[in-house]
This record gives sequence, structure tokens and C-alpha cells, in this order.
Amino acid sequence: MAVRVVMKLVIEKREQLDGDLIRLWLRHSARPTLPSWSPGAHVDIRLSNGKVRQYSLTSDPNDLSLYAIIVQREESGRGGSDWIHESYFEGDEIRVSTPRNNFELSPGKAILIAGGIGVTPLISMGRALSEIQCLESFHFCSQHSRPAIERELLEFCGDSLNTYISEDPDAKRLDVSTIIEKASSDLHIYCCGPERLMLEVRKLTADWNPDQLHFELFNANADVQAKPEPFDIIIASSGETLRVSENRSILDVLRMAGYVVPSSCRQGICGTCECRYTAGEVIHQDSVLDLDAKQDRMMICVSRAKVSVTLDL
Repeated sequence: MAVRVVMKLVIEKREQLDGDLIRLWLRHSARPTLPSWSPGAHVDIRLSNGKVRQYSLTSDPNDLSLYAIIVQREESGRGGSDWIHESYFEGDEIRVSTPRNNFELSPGKAILIAGGIGVTPLISMGRALSEIQCLESFHFCSQHSRPAIERELLEFCGDSLNTYISEDPDAKRLDVSTIIEKASSDLHIYCCGPERLMLEVRKLTADWNPDQLHFELFNANADVQAKPEPFDIIIASSGETLRVSENRSILDVLRMAGYVVPSSCRQGICGTCECRYTAGEVIHQDSVLDLDAKQDRMMICVSRAKVSVTLDL
């Protein structure tokens, strides 16, 4: 587990985009350049009300003078987006982590499929793929028309861009099955959006090489049917055993026992609290680790274990 550096950045510009969307342009208050990042990366925004939220970087990674994030106001959300919309304006200081990327681009041509605000990590990815002529097609579906987002995508996608607006009866509809059927199996597919969209793409690509499928989720894949059961965690370095009750997480128990453990989202989507384990049957409930990584790593904010798990601490 690694602690992510938190920077104090200044809001250089606040743009009102489409309806409930704003874009914040962020610069360092003292340094001319920001830490480097790659397409698909996100940052943690540490809000002044104590909440932490993750937002994808949508600017150009070749220009490190500024970061840009797009924030959609979510009426049914957990309060983070409302706070940003109401509290942060040009000239304000905001605490931002160094970038982290759980959604890296792989070499080769690609299809991008985005639903709603899930388009944000794909903006920088689409730009990068277009620059090296590896963007096969970009499919963006949204309930409402998003002219500002569509204009930006069109600048680098050109004819590769396909948009679908569900509230417009005259607009074409996203047909994922046709997209997959026509796709060459050597392509990569990157998908981010609502869970139903993710599940449909996963189902239609069940026979694909999993290394060519890439998904970014904003909510963890928790098994809502699984009833949490108590279990033990064993600290490999000391042999200490700690009990995790059904209403506590490993992260909570470790911190209560005095261990300094980095964390951020507490939803299994940011990757900050990743921890190695050396024994035990883990119940993975994150949306970060791939199958290989899950053999010896877990996200301790959401994942659990059967009977016990030994942590490499």
C-alpha cells in the first residue's frame, strides 16, 4: 500500500458545460507543471467537508500546466458533486491527489464505449488513440444531449464518433450486439458507464481474450446477495490476530488497532488501500483488480474473507 501525495491546487477556470456538468481547470499554486499521468487516470478530490471523491482527468496528458475534471451534479448521489458545484469557484484552493490509473491503455487499435458521465475517462483515451491512429470507433450514449461533450469528442474522433441520445425519439439507438459482432477479435474494448451497459458488453464478449477487455466502474462489484460474516485477519509480520465483525471492514479494524493504512474511496474503486495477502479465501468485492491480481492482493475497504486471511503487513 502506498500513500498518495496530496497537492494544493488552484481552480484556474470553472466552465459551465451541459446543464448539470461543470469542468474545473486546476493548476499548482507554486509549480509550473503538475505530476505526469496517462490516459484513463483519475485523481482524488479531498473536499473541504471531509469527503473524498474520484474524478477522471479529461485534459491532455501532454500539457502538464493544468489538470481538468468534469463533475456532474448527482441529485441522488452521496453529496460530493453538490458540494463541488456549490462551493468551488475560480481562485479557490482544492486538495487533489497525484494521479492514479486503473484503466490503462494497451497497445493496439480499440473501440471505446461510454455511457453517461462514464465518458470522462474515455475522453483522454480517445484523444491519445486518435493521435496514433488507433481509434477504431467511439460510441457515446447519454440520456440527455451533451453538445459540449460531443463537440469536444468530435474534434479528435471525427467520423469515428457515434452518439446516441435516449430521450430523442429520432436519434439512433446504441446496439452493442452489432458493434461487438462487427468488431475484429484482435481489437481492445474499453467501456465505462452504467452497470447494465457493462454487463451487456461483458456478456457479448464472453468468448474474447480477457486481456483485450477493459472496464472502469464508478461503483464496486459488491455481491448484494452475500451476507457479511465475521472472520479473522492475521498480521504476517507479528502473528497478531484481529476479529472483523459483520458490520466492520478490514480497513476499519486495522485502523482501530493502530495501523496506518491509506485509503480514499471506501468503495473498492480507487485502488488506494490495495494490500497483499499470503493465505486465506478472499471474497473480492472491488472493481479494480483483475483475476491474476486477486490471487494475492485485495482491497481491504470492501473485500472480506471466509474464516481468515493473512495480510502481508
